[in-house]
Amino acid sequence: MYNNSERRKFDPAKFDSSKSANSFEWPFRLNFYDKSPWYEVSLEDFERYALDRLRVLAEIESSFARNRSWEELKSVTTRQCRDHLPLNSSSALTVDTQTERRNDHLGHFVLRLAFCRSEDLRRRFVKAETALFRVRYENDDTKERELFLQSRDFKWTEVNSEEKLQYAGELKGLGIQQPEEGVPTTERLYKARQTVRWTQVPDLVNKRRVLLKDGWAYVPSKEQLSIVLRAFEANLENALDSTARSIMRMDGDTRLTEILNHMSRGFVAGVASEYSGPTTGDEIRADMVDDLAKRHFPLCMRNLHACLMRDRHLKHFGRLQYGLFLKVLGLSIDEAIAFWRKSFSNLTDDKFNKEYKYNIRHSFGLEGKRANYPAKSCQQILLTDKPGPSDCHGCPYRHFSPDNLQTSLLATYSSQGLTSTDLAEVMRTVKEGHYHVACTRVFEITHAAAGVKKGDGIGEGESVTHPNQYAAKSIEIEKAQQKDAMVVE
Repeated sequence: MYNNSERRKFDPAKFDSSKSANSFEWPFRLNFYDKSPWYEVSLEDFERYALDRLRVLAEIESSFARNRSWEELKSVTTRQCRDHLPLNSSSALTVDTQTERRNDHLGHFVLRLAFCRSEDLRRRFVKAETALFRVRYENDDTKERELFLQSRDFKWTEVNSEEKLQYAGELKGLGIQQPEEGVPTTERLYKARQTVRWTQVPDLVNKRRVLLKDGWAYVPSKEQLSIVLRAFEANLENALDSTARSIMRMDGDTRLTEILNHMSRGFVAGVASEYSGPTTGDEIRADMVDDLAKRHFPLCMRNLHACLMRDRHLKHFGRLQYGLFLKVLGLSIDEAIAFWRKSFSNLTDDKFNKEYKYNIRHSFGLEGKRANYPAKSCQQILLTDKPGPSDCHGCPYRHFSPDNLQTSLLATYSSQGLTSTDLAEVMRTVKEGHYHVACTRVFEITHAAAGVKKGDGIGEGESVTHPNQYAAKSIEIEKAQQKDAMVVE
């Protein structure tokens, strides 16, 4: 990505939208990412645009785990792209499309570096990127898409009129009709050619959507996407193999390897935005926490709260995880001290002040280096070391045994609608390692009475990626219900 002898810088100020699309560095929204970026980027941009892309890819992987239909996946991905990875049409004259495409290009190549390191990561990356490409392909303008297809050699040949007439009977079986006897169909038809030609579209052969003749696959234009996706996958798989062989050259740069290692964990629990302020919009009091926990907290925080109430104590990492969560939820420093003092009721005031009060103030940025620490995201919680036998922190979906997890889920959420029949689906996603998907499904089940349906997630199909995100949405739903009830009365 970096080359000292050959670097080209993109200058948005020199971008002229009146030029022909072919004169741009990135003439199309669709991209096979054939050319590596040879321009200078800051470390901040290196990470920023990769994270933006990772948010979209992680939600795509989550959609696969949640067995969403293609239309549902497409809808969720389109919204994610609008928020994190916008790519406008070349006809959008008021938008700097070249900068958008440059950022998209950069993010893709950074993630290549992150996901080339193992066969499993490469497989998951190719699957998610191919789905993203397909969403963009189907959403693209017809004219721009056609220009993109013409710009590449997909190893297909358009079928002439003679062949259309020759195989008119067989083509009729594919739903391709002649206008009248002796007149070839006007629908475009392509022959997929390769060394073993029909193998270029095995999915269409399997579904009997193509005509096979003498090793050629005759593909209707409506099925053209299959050839394009197959080519995209093959191109990306080869590129990742090549990247994997050369990645060791970068391992000496600790600045980059740390970022890349963080990126490669992104499929574990998505990529959450950092929360720096109250997500509920209201300050909460110490005496409200117990009731809020029972109605609105995700399982990780419910478990920490239950341990605290039972033992009147939490170990350091448990206090850190739960304390930051409560701070971001809206617990002020004074209320936080009151909450922890009451919770640690078996301690003397002197011991509490000496051993715990400083750490509480430190987490609010009032001691030490006075940093405003954010609450931990699902990814950060999931990637912590496995808690010890007497620890309560971590993610229950990952760290609990299957039997303990099922027992805990029923004990915690049965009053909110979770039943034993729901456990099979939740435990399936846990077994597959999609822990945040399991948490998302529990959210949907426990808020079904408020109108949340399967696939809705915490809003617009989005998966849970942060405990505060879960709690804030739950509180928001309850407030909306209360408001509606008041209007009805």
